[in-house]
Amino acid sequence: MSILTRLRRQPDQPADQEPGDRTPPSTTRRVLAATATVLAFLLVLFALVAPDDLSKLTPLAFVRIPVEGLVGVVLLLLLPTSWRKPVALVGGAVLGVLTILKFADMGFYASLNRPFDPIYDWTFLGPGLEFLQGEVGDALGWVAAGLVVVVAIGLIVLTALAVTRLSGLVANHRTGTVRGVALLAVIWLVLAPTGAQLTPGQPLAASNAAALAVNDLRQVSADLKDQQDFAHQVATDNFAATPSNKLLTGLRGKNVLLVFVESYGRSAVMNSSFAPGIDAVLDAGTQTLQKAGFAAKSGFLTSTTFGGGSWLAHSTLESGVDVNSQYRYTNLVSGSRFTLARAFKDAGWRTFADDPANTRDWVPETQFYGYDSVYDSRNVGYKGPVFSYATMPDQYTMNFIRQHELSKPGPAFGEIDLVSSHVPWTPLPQLVDWDSMGDGSMFGPQAAAVGKQVKDVWPDQAKVQQAYGESIQYSLNTLIQFLQRYGDQNTVMVFLGDHQPGTLVSGTNADHDVPISIVAKDPSVLARVSGWGWTDGLKPSPHAPVWPMSSFRDRFMTAFGDSASK
Repeated sequence: MSILTRLRRQPDQPADQEPGDRTPPSTTRRVLAATATVLAFLLVLFALVAPDDLSKLTPLAFVRIPVEGLVGVVLLLLLPTSWRKPVALVGGAVLGVLTILKFADMGFYASLNRPFDPIYDWTFLGPGLEFLQGEVGDALGWVAAGLVVVVAIGLIVLTALAVTRLSGLVANHRTGTVRGVALLAVIWLVLAPTGAQLTPGQPLAASNAAALAVNDLRQVSADLKDQQDFAHQVATDNFAATPSNKLLTGLRGKNVLLVFVESYGRSAVMNSSFAPGIDAVLDAGTQTLQKAGFAAKSGFLTSTTFGGGSWLAHSTLESGVDVNSQYRYTNLVSGSRFTLARAFKDAGWRTFADDPANTRDWVPETQFYGYDSVYDSRNVGYKGPVFSYATMPDQYTMNFIRQHELSKPGPAFGEIDLVSSHVPWTPLPQLVDWDSMGDGSMFGPQAAAVGKQVKDVWPDQAKVQQAYGESIQYSLNTLIQFLQRYGDQNTVMVFLGDHQPGTLVSGTNADHDVPISIVAKDPSVLARVSGWGWTDGLKPSPHAPVWPMSSFRDRFMTAFGDSASK
């Protein structure tokens, strides 16, 4: 056999077999081979050019030229034959990992309106699994988690095999490949400076995979630097050395309730289809409370999180530093930063926390915040049904606090986290007679209401938005009724949102602002914040001041501290 014949021999042809001795592949094998090649090409194309934001995932997003693909083909052509397959496998596996990160970005943009952080955001897997198990049960939740792992591994393997298959095709059609790559490279170089695009934000001259890799590397670098910056922020505290007898003197003798309303964001009160209904509740509530002798002032805070991660917002407000990642949170609660709850405790208040979503011991948070008592889903005597994510209705939570904390002698400070307005916002409880609530068993029919289950609402955006609006109305009406029935001259309530709802409800252009209100019957309380410029009533004006959530602790302690009364 001549040297030329050997060079032209197909890779799978035995050395002692002449070209004419080969048995032609069957039609079925040719079709299967062609199909496998097409699927490999589509998978690699998706990995290279698919956007990392679901809102931008359109057919036109794939009508683009990926520069990484062109460079990869050239590299494979230049490599020695023995290196081609190993390099293709490794490169394909790396592309598979980048694709998984791209899917993670899609999920985070859809829920938290930001990209996935490759260093810190793995910690969301735990809460995500808990949420899933709350929806479908523990067993199915673990099965779903296992499937995600299998799919992720399978994607890496398939992408590696797809690149390897295409590398063989490239090697067997070297001349045509070189011509095609040269033509596409010229087109890419012409289009790149112009930024030409068929769909907004998706240039025809694409470099998605490279940009994703670079952005992730930059995020890793930024995260490492952030650790030093955050340590400095935590160490700087204007109130850590304040004597206890000068803390919160303007609230002495008051029961102070810090209430977080889950997912209560700016979109709830303006510029949305559901805002009019919520605004009506706030307006009516303002009038109702005025008749009961209460007054209120409202503004906005900018949360450190969006769509989820409520604990980041809670710790931000309590500590006075920006807690915008799980690293910051873990670092913070393992330290000794002076919190709002600790200030009340040192100044003589009995302190407590009630988080109905908690299903395990709250360690080390209990010690960090400075709570005498901590309540969760296990120790409040609730025997009723769960409402999807919400372990119990907000009304039960507030009634329990009234009976078990506010009935004790001496002033109390407590953080209360309401969860009825947590995604998926259905089924939703309804207000019942406060004196007939008992152990919550009476809520059974409400949780089983026909037409109000998750499957009846999701994923219809209009229905989801309506359900969200109704859940916020329920939570606000709960607080209004509570104050009307049980509030007195020594009651002060600060209620606010932890973050905006996800983008399905609030939109992709939503900010991070949340409403906040201070309600009191004693005029001297609101007199201390009269200089804040907040709006009278429960509904903040669109022009009300907007502060970082981390600034509230210092402003609040200054307003109600000893120096403010002089």
